[in-house]
Amino acid sequence: MTQKIVPVIMAGGKGTRLWPLSRATAPKQFIQFVGDKTLFQETLERVSDPELYEAPIVVTNEEFRFLVAEQARELAIPLAAVLLEPVARNTAAAVAAAATLAGELFGKGTIIQMLASDHEILADKSYFDCIRIARDAAADGSLVTFGINPTEPAIGYGYIEIGDALKNGAHKVKRFVEKPALEKAEQMLADGGFYWNSGIFMFPVTELIAELQEYAPDVLKAASKAVSKASRDLDFTRLDADHFAKSPDISIDYAIMEKTSKAAVVPSPFKWSDMGSWDSVWKSGARDDNGNVAAANTTVVNTRNSLVMTRGVHLAVQGMEDVAVIASEDAVYVGPLKDSQNVGQLVKMLASSSTTAKFTETHPTSYRPWGGYTSIFNGDRFQVKRIFVTPGKKLSLQKHHHRSEHWIVVKGTAEVTVGENVRMLRENESVYIPLGEVHRLANPGKILLELIEVQTGSYLGEDDIIRIVDEFGRT
Repeated sequence: MTQKIVPVIMAGGKGTRLWPLSRATAPKQFIQFVGDKTLFQETLERVSDPELYEAPIVVTNEEFRFLVAEQARELAIPLAAVLLEPVARNTAAAVAAAATLAGELFGKGTIIQMLASDHEILADKSYFDCIRIARDAAADGSLVTFGINPTEPAIGYGYIEIGDALKNGAHKVKRFVEKPALEKAEQMLADGGFYWNSGIFMFPVTELIAELQEYAPDVLKAASKAVSKASRDLDFTRLDADHFAKSPDISIDYAIMEKTSKAAVVPSPFKWSDMGSWDSVWKSGARDDNGNVAAANTTVVNTRNSLVMTRGVHLAVQGMEDVAVIASEDAVYVGPLKDSQNVGQLVKMLASSSTTAKFTETHPTSYRPWGGYTSIFNGDRFQVKRIFVTPGKKLSLQKHHHRSEHWIVVKGTAEVTVGENVRMLRENESVYIPLGEVHRLANPGKILLELIEVQTGSYLGEDDIIRIVDEFGRT
């Protein structure tokens, strides 16, 4: 029987280079760019074949835990574990912790595939052929990475030079090359034998642990102790904060792959993008006759080779060429596609100002384990929100010290608790929640519940919530 692979999906990144759609609290892996699934959900689907894969381990952070759980639930894909990183320590510590857990759950002879949650990949036959080649090489003791056939002299990726061939189609790694200048990238493509470093790996757990012990013992010690001292929280595994924080902040490339003699690479012809810039989104999208990638709710006139995307507002673009025009509910980015790698620097500038920092942190739409809300309008001592609740979910039993609320149901059926009273509200019905009154909202129906909430009071911040009972373990 062929050995199955345990996927380890990294889902904790912030994705600032795809601002304004990607924000700190709702990064690119959890957003729908094109199609009806997020990048994280597409990643889950690539590892859902039960003949090839075990259930995945997802590594993320506290803030994204319910996004991970809900988006996996939407696809009915079970998760072996959701590891919560208490602090960011780069990929080496995350991989070490996941490998330690995978060994405990599936056995020391386990093979893990480390993959990012925010890559765009065409999972065709060539892709799965490469997966099987990498699995076989890992079974033979190699630490395997995937080298993507370069289509241009890109300067945003690292490169791998391949060495001697191994059996089954893998090669020894001759060397890794940092992100090069354009002239060097052009020379490497002319010379041949160089591939983009995809950041996707296949590791045999036993050999990976041994190489971590050899080359990054501090990482392994911190991660393994963080796993042994981890605590359970609902369906999540919280790594011990004190031990995990002691790990050096280093990538798996620097910690292991550039040092080990067991590094191997699978030359990979499948279509791949790290979705690291608006330029890469444009390259991976379906272009019209004028070279434009335009999302729904847009009008594009006399425009060529451009990316036009929007969320919420209708976006009209006229007479432009080679630009990215990206609109969210509360911010718009316009810039040359060729400069889109620098959006991260723009985000840092916005984050440094107290008047613009909010645009880098949160969307008007925020997601919660029960659904979410969209901020529609903020005024002096009042604000208006759209609340949406997933079927079968309920908010915490709670109260507020500084505000009262009015709820008007616009879709679905609401079960509303106010004090000792529980009642059902249907479309066009409303209820008033007095200041200080204990209350709760639930969706007992089969369709999404939507309502308009009007808050009034002296303080309207999200931290004015006293949770009395919460099924998600929040305080």
